Amino acid sequence: MKGSAKAEAKLREALALFAARPDRLIERTADGGIELARADRPGVLRLSGALVRSLLARGVLAAERDGRLRPQPEAASLLARMTPGPDPYRAQHATLVAAGGENGGDRPPILRNADESPVATLAQKRAGRPPYLGSAAVAAAERLRADFERAQLQPRMTASWSATVTSGRRTGGRGGTADLTDASLAARIRVDEAVAAVGPEFAGVLLDICCFLKGLETVEREREWPARSAKLVLKLALSALSRHYGLCEAAEGPQRSKGVRHWGAADYRPTIA
Repeated sequence: MKGSAKAEAKLREALALFAARPDRLIERTADGGIELARADRPGVLRLSGALVRSLLARGVLAAERDGRLRPQPEAASLLARMTPGPDPYRAQHATLVAAGGENGGDRPPILRNADESPVATLAQKRAGRPPYLGSAAVAAAERLRADFERAQLQPRMTASWSATVTSGRRTGGRGGTADLTDASLAARIRVDEAVAAVGPEFAGVLLDICCFLKGLETVEREREWPARSAKLVLKLALSALSRHYGLCEAAEGPQRSKGVRHWGAADYRPTIA
């Protein structure tokens, strides 16, 4: 059992090295194996000839005409399937994150594809530079999207037959307040407050990108904006939304504080007994 776990860990390490450098050409050793330089610690990772032949048969490696081996995209897919998680085959096509359960953990967490949101793309690090969107902007976007989904504001793609025939409401519609729970109504109020706080200049962009998950280029085309302008408007909109939610990257001095420190005047001094 320990040998199997050790072999699996070695395979995962090799797949991670393949995925990190898909352009590398690897020389084969005399016995048909390969040696890979480790990225995080000294030494090399040695793979036997039998394992290399298995990787060739599975499409993880491909042989060049000169005999050297080149990693293939299947390396990243196989690594995603081997990574522990509730849905390994789905994980190879998406970056899955678990949204926390509600009601104190009574509900299980929900898997969400982080790649489907343009905000997640702008929050990634870029070649040593900081991400375009900070943590406060990303948190504000996620909170707005969560409230939007909880408020059941997404358009229904199919007809709903949940209402009975005798109720006279078998219309397939959605969004009526009579069918909403207290949690959905509260979420709808929070969305309305957020939209009002950012103003009409930013509300449409936030809803399109954060809630309806429209791409930046799609927003620019629909609004006839210049190229790469939606990214700047989104950053300004998320800054306004962050202020509404009380989020910020760091403290910005006492002038930003709205709390009451004391009831004295500007030259107030406490009396020391």
